[in-house]
Amino acid sequence: MDRRTTRQSPARPAEQPTRIHAVGPRGRGAHRLIGDALRVAVPGDTVVVDPGRYEEAVVLERRVVLVARQGAGTVVLAAPAGAGPALTVQGPDCLVRSLDIEAADPGEPAVSVAPGAGVVLAHCTVRGGRIEVRGPERAEQDGPGEQDGPGEQDDAQGTSAVLLRHCRLEGARLAALRLSGGARVRAEDTVITTVDGTGVVLSGTARLDAVRLRLESTTGSGIRLRGRSRLRLGDSVLHRTGRAGLLLEDDSRAGADGTRVESAGAAGVQVTGSARAELADCRIGGAGASALVVQDEGRLVARGCTVREPAANGLLATGSARAELTDCRLDDCAFSALHLSGEADGTLTDSRVRGGAEHGVHLAGRARAALTDCAVSGVTMAGVAVTEQSAATVTGCRISAADTGVTVSSPAGSRIAHSTVTATVRSGLEIGPGAKAELVGNRVSGAGAAGILLDTGSEVTVEGGTVEDSAGSGLVVWTGARPVVGGLRIEGAGKNGIYFAQDSGGLLTSCDVVRSAFPALHLAAGAGPRLRRCRVLDCAEALGGEEGAAPVFEECDLGDRPAPPSAAPAPFGLPAGAPALPPAALAPAGPPPEPAEEHLDDLLAELGTLVGLDRVKHDVHSMVKLMQAVRLRQEAGLPAPPLSRHLVFAGNPGTGKTTVARLYGRLLKALGLLRQGHLVEVDRSALVGEYVGHTGPRTAAAFNRALGGVLFIDEAYSLVPAAGGHDFGLEAVATLVKLMEDHRDDVVVIAAGYPADMARFIGSNPGLSSRFTRTLLFEDYRAADLVAIVEHQAQEHRYELTETAREQLLRHFETVPRDAGFGNGRSARQTFQEMTERQAQRMAELGNPTPGQLTALEAEDLPPLG
Repeated sequence: MDRRTTRQSPARPAEQPTRIHAVGPRGRGAHRLIGDALRVAVPGDTVVVDPGRYEEAVVLERRVVLVARQGAGTVVLAAPAGAGPALTVQGPDCLVRSLDIEAADPGEPAVSVAPGAGVVLAHCTVRGGRIEVRGPERAEQDGPGEQDGPGEQDDAQGTSAVLLRHCRLEGARLAALRLSGGARVRAEDTVITTVDGTGVVLSGTARLDAVRLRLESTTGSGIRLRGRSRLRLGDSVLHRTGRAGLLLEDDSRAGADGTRVESAGAAGVQVTGSARAELADCRIGGAGASALVVQDEGRLVARGCTVREPAANGLLATGSARAELTDCRLDDCAFSALHLSGEADGTLTDSRVRGGAEHGVHLAGRARAALTDCAVSGVTMAGVAVTEQSAATVTGCRISAADTGVTVSSPAGSRIAHSTVTATVRSGLEIGPGAKAELVGNRVSGAGAAGILLDTGSEVTVEGGTVEDSAGSGLVVWTGARPVVGGLRIEGAGKNGIYFAQDSGGLLTSCDVVRSAFPALHLAAGAGPRLRRCRVLDCAEALGGEEGAAPVFEECDLGDRPAPPSAAPAPFGLPAGAPALPPAALAPAGPPPEPAEEHLDDLLAELGTLVGLDRVKHDVHSMVKLMQAVRLRQEAGLPAPPLSRHLVFAGNPGTGKTTVARLYGRLLKALGLLRQGHLVEVDRSALVGEYVGHTGPRTAAAFNRALGGVLFIDEAYSLVPAAGGHDFGLEAVATLVKLMEDHRDDVVVIAAGYPADMARFIGSNPGLSSRFTRTLLFEDYRAADLVAIVEHQAQEHRYELTETAREQLLRHFETVPRDAGFGNGRSARQTFQEMTERQAQRMAELGNPTPGQLTALEAEDLPPLG
């Protein structure tokens, strides 16, 4: 300790030398018990203990030194049953070195430090009991960075000061180290392990300053702070705690620097009440719940921290909590990386979110969040999702490889500015029904659907920015939406540049549409936008849509296509001289043409030509006979037997499930049991919405497209989460069940997927099990079947396998690994494609091949195995 005091004991006269008292189980001149030596010692004396086990309860009443003569592990001080702590410290500035101290009961103190006392424990092991340090309460106003060390306390305050140096605490119950009142403890290079309870408990105004602490294997939390206690951790490790790694309650404060929290059973760091935590350069990995949890009125500041693979959120903030993350990284979260709800407030600056099973950032309730210069990539759902009454400010952020870049469904008003969204599966920016948002200077590139989607009744302003290379339309203005858009450039859209849905509108100023694959502007019936100084560049068509649209164009350049020769006034309120919309583009598309009538025998013959699938063919023939009997009974006026036409197709990828489903619909049409017999193929992405209220309409829309035919749900098991819990997929299942009942005579639903997973799908809703009563099992293709598929492909493309190539191909398919990457018929088609590529390379080397060589596929054209 840095400074010693003798306030509680009389000082030794300066001329009196320090005395050494020996303790040993045998030997002349030695005390047999440690307590005997302490009773005759005066302040400043040293008690040296020989090796042995001493079963007694020792009290340090004066400033003395107690040391094991031969070092650590040689002296055991064990408390007798019912005698209290093995070591009680009541005097100031004591030193205990190299002793093993054992409690009689693991739930009781092994070492007790009284209020006002002080001790240094160096190279000691405390086993089967806790260290308890008690001190009087005193007011504390300072924060976690303003703590004094144990040797720097104000003696007048009567605090208890303890220094643990190179100590080990193990085998305690309830707690290994408990500080209360005004206790002050500093721990250096100390290990706390195997605790049936909490590792460290602080209450009152206690303080702990720990450097290089290693705490592991507790059944409760690692460190728990209550009252107005204070904690400072440096270069420490909290490992395998049963509950939270670090738990702050009440008005406590904690600061941690360079600390790792690994494999916590619950939260890595949890802040509740009005507590505050500051983390710097910390690592929180493998938490059993959310890595960082801030609740109530708690505050969390984290700088340079990393969160890795939590079992829930990276950061969960609820209530009125506040969280501030700077230069942090959150990787592979099982839930949303950041989830804020209630009235929580979050600030995320220069931070990264990578991977994750849900959203990058998810706001709910009335939460608020500001994201600046952050990056979100590889999340399964939205990069940023703003729901309920929450609001977000997103500035200078980069979102990539997410399902949706940013989705806003809250009317509270969010601002997305100067951010980049790339390579999303669906929309880049999506503003939901009734939501309010401001989009400023953003870049959306490579969206898998619309670049920007403005849904029904949304209130949106768009200022500048670009939408590039979206697979769908660049900007979609849905029914009832009337945005104000200025200076937006849309380039390379896979569909329309701007799609105005029925009864939509808005004001667009100085916008450009460049190189769209469909007409630059699509105007549905009732659409009435106003466009000023907008340009259409390098598009095959400027306008397309339906009758009844009423746009207004002011000083617009709609491309170089000349107006029709008729002198009729320009439609849609076009200015004089502007190119007119062709009449064909105005006509409604109308219903699809009726499919040609097909004969049942021809369809059954087509079924018979399919390679393999013997069991499936037999099952389909049986169902056809049953349905024929049903139709005959109906025609004779007899009641039809109960019949469920819905099917489960169970099989691995590439086993022909989609092909048979399409043929099944045509068979039912030929039998007169379906009106059209067409196939609508969907998967989870086509049925499940991103936020509350979208899944039902999306599922209903897909179902309605299948009316009169077959709805084929590929990988249907993905609608039901394997781990249970709430998921929008369950809403899609419930919607399907109701629609199947409402339209039971006008649609057939086929659910397809891996055999092992389909039972989970059917069992997720009682309505499914009563409607899907028949399962067709699609077995993997045999090697000979795969050869037949390749030969069929070759005939279609005017190739021919040599006999040697056919024999080698059979051996190839007999030995190819049938692991998760094997695609059955898909693998056969890929093999054929690779054979043609290898043959083309071989022909290029011949220079002048003959027609026979050009059509022959040789054994050397087979791809190498693996």
